[in-house]
Amino acid sequence: MKKILPLLILMFFATAVFAQAKKTDGLKKSITFEKILKADTGLNQIGWMGTRSSKMIKSSQWSIGCETLDRDFAQFSKYKKYVGALGAKKGRLQSGWAKTEKQKGVYDFAWMDECVYGLHEMGVEPRISLGYGNPIYGSEIDLGAKVDRLVNNPEAMAAWLKYVETTVKRYKDVCDEWEIWNEPYNQEGVYVRLLIPTAELIKKIQPNAITSAETIYRQDPKGIADRKAMFDALKKEGKTDLIDQWSYHPYVRNPDSVYPLVDALQKELAQYSPKWTLYQGEVGCPSQLEWTHALSFYEWTEYSQVKWDLRRMFGDRMRKIQTSVFTIIDLRYYNMLQSFGLLRANLNDTVVYKRPSYYAVQHVMGYFDDTVEPVEFAKYQASIDRPITIGRFEKNKTPILVIWFGDEIPSDSLQWDKVNLTVNGVSFKDPVYVELISGKILSLDKIWKSSKENAEFKSLPVWDSPMMIVERDQIKIFDKQVK
Repeated sequence: MKKILPLLILMFFATAVFAQAKKTDGLKKSITFEKILKADTGLNQIGWMGTRSSKMIKSSQWSIGCETLDRDFAQFSKYKKYVGALGAKKGRLQSGWAKTEKQKGVYDFAWMDECVYGLHEMGVEPRISLGYGNPIYGSEIDLGAKVDRLVNNPEAMAAWLKYVETTVKRYKDVCDEWEIWNEPYNQEGVYVRLLIPTAELIKKIQPNAITSAETIYRQDPKGIADRKAMFDALKKEGKTDLIDQWSYHPYVRNPDSVYPLVDALQKELAQYSPKWTLYQGEVGCPSQLEWTHALSFYEWTEYSQVKWDLRRMFGDRMRKIQTSVFTIIDLRYYNMLQSFGLLRANLNDTVVYKRPSYYAVQHVMGYFDDTVEPVEFAKYQASIDRPITIGRFEKNKTPILVIWFGDEIPSDSLQWDKVNLTVNGVSFKDPVYVELISGKILSLDKIWKSSKENAEFKSLPVWDSPMMIVERDQIKIFDKQVK
């Protein structure tokens, strides 16, 4: 009996775990999204916004994060079907040298084939981040992995370049965008010694490839000095043409607060090369209080998360900065279940439900493709002292306004301020109001008028999340909610 009892206990817990996993096979409802659906702007609803899969979209500037599969923090097969339905045209993957080459000179790409070709078949172009290190050559596999373990070790550096060559040759028919390492911060002087030979190799194999390097956007003295030293080294060696994009990861509590520094960084890049562009390569927001990693020690919720994600997306889009949303699903790190996902997951890596952020990002990615062009930040007069951000876009030569309060950290409030607003230089014929989180399309019939020079709105609902005003004939209106 003493021998049987531990076995019975083990069987009991195994059964309980299996039963819990079975409960999550069907998606649960998101309580937060249900509350958002019930929130009332005071306007009359006339329909719902549609969505589009990635295959239905010809091109756009949006990417979705599919990171950390190289360290098994998530499983691609568990969330694959949700990626194509989101509408992203690119998906960021981390290549995982250590997971692919576990024995010197022997590569196993089976795990990565599943991800790369899985994205491609859904109409999502893989964007591959090459890294991290490899313990069999004396370097680390995790965030912050030191580049000097490669560049100061001839065997490791040769193995790295061989791995890059093999990877690029394998996937060059479906991937033409390559990031070189991930967040090599505070080691830029060494990083440039990895960057140059790696970029040269990629361009040799795939001349039209887009190569992306990493930089920081912060304006602290050390950051500026390290960044400048890296840029100067590329210029001195005549290698600026090797790099097409500079990726940065601006994690801050108020997503709108980074743009003075981002604007300064764009000007700095232009001084070194007219071809250099900025790429927002990885950023998102948690949906709960976290005690480590980015944006920790703040009580985030699924309400503030979705507002944060939309504000970052539109802040970037207005500046013509390509954007990757971090991330598609919660990540099971060594010490925590990280809550940045558009999809909530459990410890089995199974999708529990779609967060409000999934629906909101799906609405934005489905509508704001490359047929919608950013124009300018509009000037306005308002009946409220609080500053308002108004991004002006155009689709088929008709105006689109995206409006939000961007002066504070996104709140949990589901209330709108009613604002009398005059937007200069914009004229509508028959506009509607679109709440981008829920996808509700609302009537503006009684609260607007327009001249050739201005558009005026009375008691317009405005809050700390982007909403859209668009001509009725430029958006398809559905009778039922599109999921």
